[in-house]
Amino acid sequence: MKRSLSFQVDRELALVVAGTCLIAGTYGLVRLAYGLFLPDIQASVPMSSAAAGQVSSGASAAYCVGALAGLVAGGRPRLLVLGAVATAAAGSIGMAVATTTTVLVPSAVLASAGAGLASPGLVAVVGRNLSPARVGRAQATVNAGTGPGLVVAGLLALLLPDWRVGFATSAVLTAAAGAAVLVLDRPGRTPAQVDPPPSSGRWLAALLRPAVGAFLLGAASATVWTYGRAHLVSSGTSDSASVLAWIALGVGGTATVLTAPALARRPAPRAWLVTTGAVAVAIAVLAAPGPLPVAVLACGVFGWAFVAASSALIAWSAELVPLRAASGTAAVFIALVLGQAAGSSAAGSLADLVGLPVTFLLAAAVCVLAAGCGGLRSVLPALPKASSAGR
Repeated sequence: MKRSLSFQVDRELALVVAGTCLIAGTYGLVRLAYGLFLPDIQASVPMSSAAAGQVSSGASAAYCVGALAGLVAGGRPRLLVLGAVATAAAGSIGMAVATTTTVLVPSAVLASAGAGLASPGLVAVVGRNLSPARVGRAQATVNAGTGPGLVVAGLLALLLPDWRVGFATSAVLTAAAGAAVLVLDRPGRTPAQVDPPPSSGRWLAALLRPAVGAFLLGAASATVWTYGRAHLVSSGTSDSASVLAWIALGVGGTATVLTAPALARRPAPRAWLVTTGAVAVAIAVLAAPGPLPVAVLACGVFGWAFVAASSALIAWSAELVPLRAASGTAAVFIALVLGQAAGSSAAGSLADLVGLPVTFLLAAAVCVLAAGCGGLRSVLPALPKASSAGR
């Protein structure tokens, strides 16, 4: 009996590790690595800042398509995980072999769909494999996988001969993580954790405040994810130092595992207010990065705050629509990435018109508005939670 319990705990721990690695792959190594490698990509496949932003917007749209699939198919998490692996790996390989924008652009767009599929799929997988008392901490840990993924992506940029090998390596690592999740998942366990079949869209109305906040955070953060490293390089930071700053993003994101318990004890809207406020401060500092230690610190704060804010979104959704945690996560993450799509294009156009420093300051102002969604009950009152029927 004791051995059986020990095996169960070990399997659950292994599943959390595998899920964290899948998020690290689909987000940190594939979707967000586009911004890391953008200066190198532009050297191989010439693109203007505006064109690079449009590619990022297209990738964000693909993410939304993946997340919409998660919204519709919340009860089939294994299919979502399989789709996440297939799109992220295939897109990464396509980028690795691309010699023209004709191949690069659709590959970058396809690769980003994997992250949109992975988040709702893993919410459901974790929810049905772990006890209710452990689910919240496990979800925050898995979501924090973005941080280690960014760190590994930065190390690949420093150690590998070029960006193409980096994307090929990312495809292999992501596929291995997805395979591990599928092997460790037990589809028959606690089926009540899986979203019920859709009946009406009324439950979506309960997510209005977090969805608005997510959209604004996405629009603001897109400036850093797409142009952060390019901005550091144009400000006089060396290539290797700019990669170090990117690694700091990942270290900050990884640190959310340490702060997750403290944030989980706060109401989710308050956690959102704190974390998005920190994102705004970090973006404002990066507008004029100054000495390298300042830029590295700002990147670390941004990484921590952004990943912690996305964990707060998951918790906020679960509070508002408890019977539709996976679908709720998909809905608010769609809003987040729609914001990133809009923000990437807007930032690219603004960068060509007024320069990146002013663009970063405007992004920080947008993020202040996002933070306000966590504390504006009098202006945008929370609608009642979806009933236990999960309508």
